Amino acid sequence: MKERLEALRVEALQELQQVAGQQQLNDLRVKYLGKKGALTEILRGMGGLSAEERPIIGQVGNEVRAAIEAVIEEKQEAYRQEETAARLREEKIDVSLPGRALPTGAVHPLNKVVTEIEDIFIGLGYSVAEGPEVETDYFNFEALNLPKNHPARDMQDSFYITDEILMRTQTSPVQIRTMKAANGKSPIKVICPGKVYRRDDDDATHSFQFNQIEGLVVGPNIRMSDLKGTLLQFVQLMFGSQAQIRLRPSFFPFTEPSAEVDVTCSQCGGHGCRMCKHTGWLEILGCGMVHPRVLEMGGYDPNEVSGFAFGMGVERIALLKYGIDDIRHFYTNDQRFLNQFARM
Repeated sequence: MKERLEALRVEALQELQQVAGQQQLNDLRVKYLGKKGALTEILRGMGGLSAEERPIIGQVGNEVRAAIEAVIEEKQEAYRQEETAARLREEKIDVSLPGRALPTGAVHPLNKVVTEIEDIFIGLGYSVAEGPEVETDYFNFEALNLPKNHPARDMQDSFYITDEILMRTQTSPVQIRTMKAANGKSPIKVICPGKVYRRDDDDATHSFQFNQIEGLVVGPNIRMSDLKGTLLQFVQLMFGSQAQIRLRPSFFPFTEPSAEVDVTCSQCGGHGCRMCKHTGWLEILGCGMVHPRVLEMGGYDPNEVSGFAFGMGVERIALLKYGIDDIRHFYTNDQRFLNQFARM
């Protein structure tokens, strides 16, 4: 049996030296070392050996196996290196080529304006409050001094889900929610950004969905002059130090007195042009002193505190700031339009 093992070693090593590929190498490994291979077949005869011969034949069998495995591993490593070298040649990267720039996105102009407005008012000591877009009739209208069947509701034709649930038409409900959460404590200084919804035909200046930011201040001795000073500072930070404002009397059910606010035209500097219809002014937002009934609804005594509120459409601010002539540009996802704001 020892002679058979030595002969098997010589035969296997000779064949392995002449191997011509990975597949042939695998075939030889199975031929000599597999479960039904030549070495296994010889070693099965060890059962007929004496106790003295078994260790000797077992050692020789292990030496033969080790010799064959060593040559096979050497050949496999050589094939692996050849394969790696071939892949490196085929997949070589020319690092001298100029890189390909990946397209990068940019913040949407409406989001840029929202962030800028928030930064301005946070710098003035305001905090940011948010609320649900699906609102109750109570918070959207009744708590804002707009009881059911009030004619002023016609100004905000709404998307009703049920008789008492609707898509909010303004972010004013967040003001009421903020006052109620404060439990009569003051001062309150918040801005309320978010989407609002009104049944409206889409055109150059209107949309059924748009963004709004409202502000609320409540505390002792809050005056109309505080409101005007706040809004003047805001427009000068937003449109430049040359910007001025004017307040025109108006009506809102939730403020008294109420006013529309105009800003000097950014195109002509107030001298008059087609954009401002030769008036020198552009309407920008509505505002007023918080109505006593709204303060009561929010849990405050109007004899102890007062407040002011204002509301602006983000799209309106963006139109004026960037000189855009059609609100629909913000929603069509036209990259030719959006790319103009990538570096602003």
